[in-house]
Amino acid sequence: MPASSREIPYPPRVNLARIPTPLEPLSRLGEKLGIELYMKRDDLTGTALTGNKVRKLEFVLADALECGADIVLTCGGAQSNHARATAIAATKLGLHSRLLLRTPDPSSPPPLEGNIMLDRLAGSEIVWITPDEYKRRNEIFEREASALRKSGRKPYIIPEGASNALGSWGYVRAAEELLQDLQGLSGGQADPFTIIHAAGSGGTAAGLIVGALLTGLNARIISVNVCDDRDYFLRAIGKICEDMIAAYRLDLDFSREKNISVVDGYVGRGYALSRPEELALIYDVARTEGIFLDPVYTGKAYFGMVQELERDRHCFGERVIFLHTGGIFGLLPKADEIAQIL
Repeated sequence: MPASSREIPYPPRVNLARIPTPLEPLSRLGEKLGIELYMKRDDLTGTALTGNKVRKLEFVLADALECGADIVLTCGGAQSNHARATAIAATKLGLHSRLLLRTPDPSSPPPLEGNIMLDRLAGSEIVWITPDEYKRRNEIFEREASALRKSGRKPYIIPEGASNALGSWGYVRAAEELLQDLQGLSGGQADPFTIIHAAGSGGTAAGLIVGALLTGLNARIISVNVCDDRDYFLRAIGKICEDMIAAYRLDLDFSREKNISVVDGYVGRGYALSRPEELALIYDVARTEGIFLDPVYTGKAYFGMVQELERDRHCFGERVIFLHTGGIFGLLPKADEIAQIL
């Protein structure tokens, strides 16, 4: 049975995000696509803390403080939004941070720009590792944490994207917000709608799915993967949902087959690698609605949504909410590529 907000067993959290974020109609883009289109503006959760990661960090960093940590460790790509948000949020809470960031050649790391510059400005330590080492990041986490403990520090490890059973509660709260947002729309909650978002580690999708089940949100939740493939995300999202249900004893009817929907095929050249047509669509959204998508996550997901709608205008139903999960700083390292399409 759907629960009221008072009955939802939220873990402790710290206040970091500027929420609730607005739900905005995108009439011009919606008219082009032939749908009723809205955007949930989670790019407005903060200035430096912009994006979806801060919602998850509210819960994860509350646990870090409860555990007495003085430094947090996390990981991601070179221009990781999650790493940037973690570095800044940790500093706000009086914690230090160490980031494991992947790059092809750690001896020649990327330039100090975009998220990397913000990481450093926030005082974070960066440990550059190769893509092969990144596959063994849990081992590296333990090595780094062990060394820190021996030096008298109290480390706390945050997984990629803060996408675990704890961090995903941030998107249970977002599902509650969406329930309230719908009250002001024509048709309200009675008419079904589809939420489309970028999937990079699975925690946002898991939180939305569990949140919809807990609140009775009448939504189909679709993830457009920006890395890996559909099977990977069925496993990743499914595991987080199942971990949440087990750890917090949630009485929910969940199955991977019924509740998880992944639209594959839009990874393109690879994670954080852009195609001209993806950047051209980011440009179109910016000049049409004054909204900036990012090339790593939201740009790819929006591109995937548009391509699917061009094949079948009815594939997502009549009402669509695109969840803008932030990432504006990821545009800055793409300046030379973007210049080619301006």
